Amino acid sequence: MLRVRTTKTGKGKLSVQVCLSKSKKVVVVQHIGTVSKTKSLDGLKKLALNYIATQTKFPLLSPSFLVSTKNENDFLLHTSNLEIVGTTHLFSYDFLEAWYKENGFLNLESSILKDLVISRILEPSSKLQTIDFLLNSFGIHYPKNKIYDYLATISNLKEQAEDVAYSYATKKYPANFSLVFYDVTTLYFETNKSDDLRKNGFSKDNKSNQPQILIGLLVNRDGYPVSFDIFTGNTFEGNTFIPSILNLKKKRNIENLTVVADAGMISLKNVAELQKHGLNYIVGARIGNLKENILQNISEELHQTEGIFTKTQTDKGILICDYLVKRANKNRSDRKKQILKAEFQLKNQEKVIKRSRFLTQENKLNFKLNLDLIKKDELIEGIKGYYTNLESEDPNLIISRYKDLWHVEKSFRIAKSDLLARPIFHFKETSIKAHILIVFISLAITKSIELKTNHSIRKIKELIWKIEDITLKDLITQKQITKRMTTKNLDLKNLYP
Repeated sequence: MLRVRTTKTGKGKLSVQVCLSKSKKVVVVQHIGTVSKTKSLDGLKKLALNYIATQTKFPLLSPSFLVSTKNENDFLLHTSNLEIVGTTHLFSYDFLEAWYKENGFLNLESSILKDLVISRILEPSSKLQTIDFLLNSFGIHYPKNKIYDYLATISNLKEQAEDVAYSYATKKYPANFSLVFYDVTTLYFETNKSDDLRKNGFSKDNKSNQPQILIGLLVNRDGYPVSFDIFTGNTFEGNTFIPSILNLKKKRNIENLTVVADAGMISLKNVAELQKHGLNYIVGARIGNLKENILQNISEELHQTEGIFTKTQTDKGILICDYLVKRANKNRSDRKKQILKAEFQLKNQEKVIKRSRFLTQENKLNFKLNLDLIKKDELIEGIKGYYTNLESEDPNLIISRYKDLWHVEKSFRIAKSDLLARPIFHFKETSIKAHILIVFISLAITKSIELKTNHSIRKIKELIWKIEDITLKDLITQKQITKRMTTKNLDLKNLYP
């Protein structure tokens, strides 16, 4: 039977050991420690008793008394016998898991999806790098040779994920969905090979020589995403508009729906489709494409005055225009830069690679200033236009709603910068769809956190990543404990759902 023994060392110090009597001999099983003063013995003896308690097959009758702990699962430690065996960031995981649950995505019943979403928010990278990140940061193991099998199971959860997002948005942001905001962006691939989905087209990422896909995104007025669609890379962005809106209207059974979008979405074909399906719209207008006599009338009516509006009936709906001094100053500054660029290129025509918008080509060899375009640009200085079919609405409200379009633009910025949605390294369609779904859910969680805390996701990540879980090992008992760093100095109470 194990027992505690105290002996004197050759230097006169006191040594505490755990011993075992065997064949009338005393065998030292574990050396606990050495002290120089008798009053320091109690601590070492308690550690010795603690060791005996961990080695005995039958529990002690009074373990809490012997080891002096508040909890029967606790045990005494001595700093000289401790070793740090690892650290994890489980607090960050637990925090984002709480928000994942708050948004309702646990209903998708996919642990790998949840882990990939949390990793996408904390450390966006390739899927193989994500597997390493999950293991090193949270101790979560997935075999690398199975990752693409997992992605195949995730890719078919799009409809369910959109249902969850829409349900959360209607519950948390009670304003009805009679008003939604739409925009489209491009995501390119790190390859030169195209296929039926990945095709070369007009790139918003300035990667026109690489295949891409188009993503159409719908958000509510708060910027919370509720729906997305994937289109082939050579699709004209205006052709993504109607399918996405009609899909939302039908699926959510929305009777009166107004969509807000930028100027790239409007065309005569789209106007006809919108009217056919009873949809209202507020869309940016490219007034530079209007006839000069119409622009002249608008300019004269506005007379460089803020706070007044013009209304003009066009084949694309009612055109509302307003004037802002701040906008005029920027237009003027931009024009001056472009004219200087054009004049430089006229003097150095052999250096012209991408010519100024104010240069026009006379023949194969010579350029000249486009004076008509400069004059037109001066005419519309400070003026912006908006197409709508909401005839009875106050122009102030129309313009205010259009300005809210920044919410969807910000969502795309978050997806591209904070969540690193592109470039895409996948090649199989199922993997591509899974990747976009992961980004969509990550965006929903990110947006809900920002709306609740009024902090950017970057600041939130910096804050929660500071809190580590440190695992210590008792070299005597071989037991391990994990302790979380204190959060007393961090204001976390308003960060949780």
